[in-house]
Amino acid sequence: MNAEFNGFAIETDQPVKYGGEGSAPSPYEHFLASIGTCAGIYVLSFCEKRNIPTENIALSQRLEYRKIAEGKITLEKIIVEIIVPPSFPEKYHQALIKVADQCAVKKTIMNPPQFEIKTVVQQAGA
Repeated sequence: MNAEFNGFAIETDQPVKYGGEGSAPSPYEHFLASIGTCAGIYVLSFCEKRNIPTENIALSQRLEYRKIAEGKITLEKIIVEIIVPPSFPEKYHQALIKVADQCAVKKTIMNPPQFEIKTVVQQAGA
């Protein structure tokens, strides 16, 4: 299944063990990737504005889960690490954290919207 958004086709699938073909990331994997890539865009912009080389900077994202009622597992924490080379100016370490924290995806998660899901009947001739 593909999602079309602003002229882009975003390929999605489910893992084989959940009935998919495993041909593309699942919607949930896209969601998780959007957190790291969003933070990365802010880090990239910060460095470019200061002429700081970015080729040796990387972001790593780790997930921590916990068991809840009925033995279900839920995502408890998302940890984003900004990995910088030893030559990266130490005076900017905290600033990198602050800019990555501005990620719009993270901000949306922290202040979630209300969801409304409904069925709409297609109009004849549309």
